Order: sequence, then structure tokens, then C-alpha cells
Amino acid sequence: MSYIVFFTLLLLITLLGVYVVIENNRKKAREAEKKIFNNRLKEITTHFKQRTAEYVDAKILRPKYAPKINAIVGNFFVVQAHTEANLTQLEVVSELFTRTVGTELGKCRVTGNTELLAEQLQYFVAELPSNGIAYNKDFYYEILPALITLIKTPDVPMNLEIDEEPLEDNAQSDNELDEQTKQQMLDARQRLTTS
Repeated sequence: MSYIVFFTLLLLITLLGVYVVIENNRKKAREAEKKIFNNRLKEITTHFKQRTAEYVDAKILRPKYAPKINAIVGNFFVVQAHTEANLTQLEVVSELFTRTVGTELGKCRVTGNTELLAEQLQYFVAELPSNGIAYNKDFYYEILPALITLIKTPDVPMNLEIDEEPLEDNAQSDNELDEQTKQQMLDARQRLTTS
């Protein structure tokens, strides 16, 4: 009888030891995942802020607007969960912004009209939310990509005229896009003048 009690206690102690080892391994795995997540977030944020500093140095972004631009990455997880899908969305949106501005900067250097890009970025900043709670899922998935498209400048310098007539199908859709862009620009200008 005493042998049965002894082996039962030994078995329970062994099971407890195995459980503790498994839980410690799970905890270490969760901490490693969290560390990888935080390192990736830090990398995205650092890259984005470096690009913003480059835009300030290139004189297409005023220094007072840099914190508002950096708020795009800084406020991402204010109202959103820390998930891999959300981190991927932050990476996509920040890369879209830096690629678009980089492309437009190259285009403006060729045309010699960096003031137009600076103005576009000023309107972009005016459209950004002023409080952190507004940086929500809808903003990052819908509003911000649409705002980034407003940064784009014309491919042809404004003082050159195009001899070709656009096709009628494309002319109507281009006019609709131009009207939407003009309305958004007017809204942004009004916000800039009131603030």
C-alpha cells in the first residue's frame, strides 16, 4: 500500500515538473514573439521617421509638420489591437506614403517644381486627424490611402500644353477625379487658413 502512495506522489511530482517546464517554454515563446513584434514595429517607425526627416531636409516638408506626419505611425496602435495583420497594414501604409513622396520628389526635382510637392504635403497634413483616437481602422484602411493619392503631382509641368486630345471615355473619368481632387484641396486650404 505504501508503495502505491509513493509511486503516485512521484508520478504527480513528475507531472507537475513537466507542466512547469512546458509553461515556461510557452512563456518564453510568447515573449520571443512579442520581442519580434516590437522590433518590427520599431523598425517601421524608425524608417518612417528617418524619411520624414529627409523630407524636412529636402525642404518639401516644414519642420512643424513633421510631428503630425510621424503621428501616422505613432498613433497606429492607439485604438487598434497589437496583431500581426495590423502591423502588416502599418507597414503597407507607411511604405505607400514614403514611396509616393519619394517618387513625387524625384518627379519634382526633374521638373524643378518642388514647391508644388511642398504645397501638396501641406494639404495632406491639414487633412490628418488632430486627436489620437481618430487614427482608427477606417483611417488606415480607407482614408489614409486616399489622402496619399492626393500627394501626387502632375506628370507634365503645368506650363507645357499637351497637343493631343484625350479620349472621350477617359476625359469624363479624369474630370470626375479632378473635381474630387479640387474639392478635397479646397477643403484642405480652408482648414489651413482657419488653423
